Amino acid sequence: MAVPKKKKSKSKTRMRRASNWTLDAPPRSTCPRCGSAKVPHVVCAECGWYHGRQAIEV
Repeated sequence: MAVPKKKKSKSKTRMRRASNWTLDAPPRSTCPRCGSAKVPHVVCAECGWYHGRQAIEV
């Protein structure tokens, strides 16, 4: 069986593990009413509409 010759440092081990923790950018969709970019399933920040009705006053 292969055995490592040298011990891996803590920084090398943590750098290797940290690559799995990176966050992806949130998905984007367009508002059907005003056409601005927004996150899906969230009230539009530009016009305040969600699911075909006015959810908040902007």
